[in-house]
Amino acid sequence: MSTLLCISQSFPPERTPTAIRAEKLLRGLSRQWRVQLLTESPRARSRGELHVRVVPARRPRRLLAALRRLRLGKLVDMLLWPDESIFWLIPAVRAGRRLIRERSPSAIVVFMMPYSSGLAGLLLSRLSGLPLILNLDDSPTCIDMHPHFPTRLHHRLARALEDLYVRRADAIVYVSQTNLRAVRERNPPATHSKFHLVRYGADPQEYPAVPHASPNDRHAPAGQRFQAVYLGAMSGWWTLIDSHESAGALKRLYAAWTRLGRHVRTELDQRTASPAFVGAAMLDAIARHPDWAGRLNLTVYDNTYPTAVVARALDAAGLREVVSVGEPVPHERVAAILAAADLLFLTLPNRDPALPGGRISAKTYEYLMTDRPILAAVPRGESWDYLEGKPGVHLVAPDDRARMREILERLAAAKLAGESLSIDRSALREELSYDTRARELAQVIHAAIAEHAA
Repeated sequence: MSTLLCISQSFPPERTPTAIRAEKLLRGLSRQWRVQLLTESPRARSRGELHVRVVPARRPRRLLAALRRLRLGKLVDMLLWPDESIFWLIPAVRAGRRLIRERSPSAIVVFMMPYSSGLAGLLLSRLSGLPLILNLDDSPTCIDMHPHFPTRLHHRLARALEDLYVRRADAIVYVSQTNLRAVRERNPPATHSKFHLVRYGADPQEYPAVPHASPNDRHAPAGQRFQAVYLGAMSGWWTLIDSHESAGALKRLYAAWTRLGRHVRTELDQRTASPAFVGAAMLDAIARHPDWAGRLNLTVYDNTYPTAVVARALDAAGLREVVSVGEPVPHERVAAILAAADLLFLTLPNRDPALPGGRISAKTYEYLMTDRPILAAVPRGESWDYLEGKPGVHLVAPDDRARMREILERLAAAKLAGESLSIDRSALREELSYDTRARELAQVIHAAIAEHAA
């Protein structure tokens, strides 16, 4: 059995999308290869043919934390390139060189974000002559993920770094067709065969069919209310506060400081990354159906923002009646939470619909693995294109409050009348499976190794 040297700075039990994706894919790859993984995650553990080596970073944590406490995070963003994980680069390269001498791997496979991990892959590939496969979860130049940069120079550097990855890698993997296409089109035709699409996925065994039940009986007994669920850390809480409260002079001054020199590619409406519009749509539905009061609710799971900030945002927007927010939950509870909901809510920040946004949430595939209806409030782009036509998916613009109300009314009326809301997505389960994704990535690796040897 041959060996792969893999690099993923983030790895379970960390719960970043990159960590979860890397673990799922490497579990599949370890059926064909002995996988030697380098990670910074201190609690990562080996399993079967997946052998983990934890490599600590030597970053000045206290200094960075002090700068952020002093509201000088802008300086950190300007000076550390491509990101704060650059401090892991030298330790990772040293550990990688030792592993290459000890294990003689057939190829190097890197999972990003953060983006500095790719530099470690480039250096190790150059020093060893091994083929290099780079997995770019989110493109450094995706306009949804990176709508602005500290300066115009930082934008040019991000573009140059991504193009360097394309030139030096034997294969480059994206999770978004929109991002893949945009980067491929700006690079020479000779590099086009290097581009591959391997999306995020979900494990079918984690999402078995279960009897429907409501996860939150705070207002009414199960079966007598309509429960929507959002799984993930909404990011628009401060924007929601700012849109309802006037900013003081100091806050306006700080905002001006953070914008100083910034290179803006597009403006994102962060209100749509909060429960502002779907919560307001629920209140509109209750106003039209007074007997629904206390029976419609959106629960946000996996919140990482301070409780005081969330409470202030909900109070400012008047959403306490219909929105509940919970703490992060273990990954093993995710499937049960999703299966018990009446509706799964997905939202992304709104932007200019003419721009080719390439962001697609990892939770998209977990949602599709269930039989629950999905309300996807997303702008035109990768998420919209991928979800369009999928069974049981209701697509709306992120700020279309009226259309959200119509969908909520129809589904809530059906649920409260005792009708089933189940959607048959069995035809998608194999496509969405991480076993399928691992086979797709394995094909990319085999082809890269063969091409490199030719």
